Amino acid sequence: MNSITPNLSGPDLKSMTRQELEAYIREMGMPAYRASQIYKWMHADLARSYSEMTNLPRALREELLEKAPLFTVKKVDEQVSRVDGTRKYLFAMQDGALVESVFMRYRYGCSVCVSSQVGCRMGCQFCASTIGGLVRNLLPSEILEQVYEISRLTGERISHVVVMGTGEPMDNYDNVVRFVRLLTDEAGLHISQRNITISTCGIVPGIERLAEEKLQITLALSLHAVSDKKRMQIMPVAKTWSIEELMKACGHYFEKTGRRVTFEYSLIGGVNDTREDAEALAALAGRVHAHINLIPVNPVKERSFRRPDRRDVLSFKNKLEKSGANVSIRRALGRDIDGACGQLRRRTMQGQQ
Repeated sequence: MNSITPNLSGPDLKSMTRQELEAYIREMGMPAYRASQIYKWMHADLARSYSEMTNLPRALREELLEKAPLFTVKKVDEQVSRVDGTRKYLFAMQDGALVESVFMRYRYGCSVCVSSQVGCRMGCQFCASTIGGLVRNLLPSEILEQVYEISRLTGERISHVVVMGTGEPMDNYDNVVRFVRLLTDEAGLHISQRNITISTCGIVPGIERLAEEKLQITLALSLHAVSDKKRMQIMPVAKTWSIEELMKACGHYFEKTGRRVTFEYSLIGGVNDTREDAEALAALAGRVHAHINLIPVNPVKERSFRRPDRRDVLSFKNKLEKSGANVSIRRALGRDIDGACGQLRRRTMQGQQ
């Protein structure tokens, strides 16, 4: 990993498991139950500072503040959709790095989309997140804080989380898996693993590792093309792992977890929306019991991709269903704001230059 990791002044308590936190507190000469109190304050009560942890001795709070300051994010910008209430946030990390997160309200509950990296090095042609490349990985605490801060700001209980914002989760594998375990821990927010989705552009070793983690999360594969030649044109990762290798990895994930993989398929007008594309996509999905999620592409000004009209999207969906595929069209939320990954961050950074 060539990316930079942030300089934290002291241990990162919010990224620790309960066992690790207990060991740290014991090293400070404190009883183990203090670790349980601190853990609850951080992950269940969403405390922003030690001063809120009123059942801790004042001396301990002061010592923790000096030795292990708590990490929180700072809201830099917020956009609210007038159409559906979707909220897009730009958060600053402790070192000033900017990431995006999105709050969406559905009939089944409130969902948050979080970033796993500052920038991205995957180079997908339809995505604004990758313009400018990768700056660094996010720590588990930094990914958690996106969920926690949105819950604080909205006053809403978050029931679903997707790791589908800026960055490639499999390129920050260990931190993302730790984030999932902390987020779903019964002593924290205890969000159901079945309500967590991790999206990948197709890093095969990461998919294979994830299959062995004994997690019940949903894996979403950003497929976006049904031939290696076409996929290479829009996704550089396809030069490393073929679609055949991806299908084997997705099949392995399904066999090990029993969890159906989702194929994320960005429909790009005139690029990947032909009848032949639909037939081949349905065949691939059938091989690995995948669900297909169609996403009309969000235009990015630096790219020339065209968003298909509603009629063409429905026609493509109909072709898939006639081939026996299980398919849905992603509800387009936040269309009147910088809805696509990386757009708000990029606009803000350009304004700072």
